[in-house]
Amino acid sequence: MNKYTLTIFTPAYNRAHTIGRTYASLCRQTCKDFEWLIVDDGSTDNTRQLVSGWIHENKIPIRYIYQENQGMHGAHNTAYKNIYTELNTCIDSDDWMPDDAVEIIVNTWKKEGCSNLSGLVGLDIYQDGNVIGTKFPPDKKFVKVGEFYERGGDGDKKLVYRTDIINSVPEYPIFKGEKYLGLAYKYLLVEEKYEMLAINKPMVIVDYQLDGSSYNMYRQYWNNPQGWMFYRKFEMGHTSSFLRKIKLSIHYVSSCLRAKKAFQVLNNPQPIMTFFCLPMGIVFYFYTRTMAVGNKMINFKRMK
Repeated sequence: MNKYTLTIFTPAYNRAHTIGRTYASLCRQTCKDFEWLIVDDGSTDNTRQLVSGWIHENKIPIRYIYQENQGMHGAHNTAYKNIYTELNTCIDSDDWMPDDAVEIIVNTWKKEGCSNLSGLVGLDIYQDGNVIGTKFPPDKKFVKVGEFYERGGDGDKKLVYRTDIINSVPEYPIFKGEKYLGLAYKYLLVEEKYEMLAINKPMVIVDYQLDGSSYNMYRQYWNNPQGWMFYRKFEMGHTSSFLRKIKLSIHYVSSCLRAKKAFQVLNNPQPIMTFFCLPMGIVFYFYTRTMAVGNKMINFKRMK
């Protein structure tokens, strides 16, 4: 068993200009019961050199793994295979942690964690201190994050998992030529059996980048249709929301058309609903194509 309680893992792809903030925040942590695992997902900048220097400084324990680019979910697969602590959480390479975040995570888990929970979940905040989205209901000590969103909850949240639990469900599938798949796939599988301890305290400070996934979702839809087909089909069987099922059906139709697999359009847990959503799915396919091409043009102009 690893001598630390928590592994903070960071997938990094050409983030040498931001990951220094992540490192600095980890050095400031009031609790040192953690190690930092960096999965370099094929960076071509000086990320490796930066990390090498930090390892030499020996301020915090750091492990570094380099792999060919597989996308965020591929980096998560690699991370989970190389985590040996009781708990783990992902901090993106453009985000950083409040100084007491590790202390909150470790102390709360040691006091209130139990075998019936998959981990704990806290808040993401902006740089100005405002909470992203909504807080957890004060009367709800235990939550399933998927249900939280279906009942009106909003905004990114910071998930801290027991390593044995997150590794007990299948890893993210890798589709040839694609680099994106919804991370919630594993989280929803875990929630079939477990709840999480909800903490209304900030655990990460988020700085959304213009070239990050959040700002380029239409391009993600267009460039990764098989991943989206897989994820939408999976989520159809894991939601009780009627409106969510309609949205998933529309997206699934669009992804099937983009993947040139229209023959699979009704091969999902909601075939009747998907049939009636065909016209909207076709419209969304063309809308996604327009937005993806437009996004590429905007990014090209930024580069010039």
